[in-house]
Amino acid sequence: MDDLSDENRKIILKGKSTTNSFIQKLPFGKSKYRSYLPLFPIAVEQFDLTKYDLIISSSSSVAKGVLTRHDQLHISYVYSPVRYAWDLYHQYLRESGLQTGIKGFLAKYFLHKLRLWDYATANRPDYYIAISNYVAKRIKKIYNKEAIVIYPPVDTKSFTISDVTEDYYITCSRMVPYKKIDLIVEAFSRTEKRLIVIGEGPDYDKIKKLATSNIELLGFLEKNKMLSLIKKAKAFIFAAEEDFGIAPIEAQAAGVPVIAFGKGGILETVNGVFPNSDISTENITGVFFKNQNSESLLAAVDFFEKNIQVFDKNLIRQNAQKFSIERFEKEFKQKIEELYENWKNNKRVK
Repeated sequence: MDDLSDENRKIILKGKSTTNSFIQKLPFGKSKYRSYLPLFPIAVEQFDLTKYDLIISSSSSVAKGVLTRHDQLHISYVYSPVRYAWDLYHQYLRESGLQTGIKGFLAKYFLHKLRLWDYATANRPDYYIAISNYVAKRIKKIYNKEAIVIYPPVDTKSFTISDVTEDYYITCSRMVPYKKIDLIVEAFSRTEKRLIVIGEGPDYDKIKKLATSNIELLGFLEKNKMLSLIKKAKAFIFAAEEDFGIAPIEAQAAGVPVIAFGKGGILETVNGVFPNSDISTENITGVFFKNQNSESLLAAVDFFEKNIQVFDKNLIRQNAQKFSIERFEKEFKQKIEELYENWKNNKRVK
């Protein structure tokens, strides 16, 4: 984090100091750190945490593998087991063009070694906390460990309800393959329905070629402009299979219904139904589609439009409030204190 300004460091870290791994000092270590993936395990093991009683790791890759003693409490907040080494392994190789050749062989070898290390370090945390039940199931599958579930914080306060709903759909995401923005754009290119796409990334040019005249690709937008567009949309479109998914919750915080692929963490954050289901249930906040293809997405959009009158902006926002920052801070603090007190009491007994 050496590239942060002093002011930004104070805001983000609230005055706390940081210690970087040796990867930060390697050539292009700040900008192309992913190229050093084979070194991640050894890098995280170099952090000396011996002076602390309590260690909380925030892990989407290797942080859970930090070294601790038997008389230290290690709680790992896990966003996902290493997805490109486990459940997204084949997709990662395919989309990165690493299925064949020397580079492909090396990628497969290093990911194999990462899987072995990741499994071997499964016992290092004393407790796992997962960001969703969906992730907790993967932790059980891969590490054979039970996980407590505490949903991440979402800045719901920044979003407000608009009295105006305009005739367009919206999606907002970094343009990378697994976000499936190309699927959304391809689907809407078959219709005359207006779609606004916010975001940029490696797939931007590819997606732009798919867009027809009813689709606007706006690239990166300042936060205020993005919020203004989201809250006036008919619905937010989401086609990824996510571990949790913050963007659909932000849309709900603005009172906007969500039309989403019905798999993953979205099933825990959107109170939705599949097309042709009974939509008379109270507090419906979205519609799910069953398959990641255009036909399934458009069927969900059609079902939504036929039942648009049942969606209540205030009720939709209430659903989003369950994931607020304040809720997270209270819940996380209570759980950490509970686990720490239990650990201290057990130490005394022993």
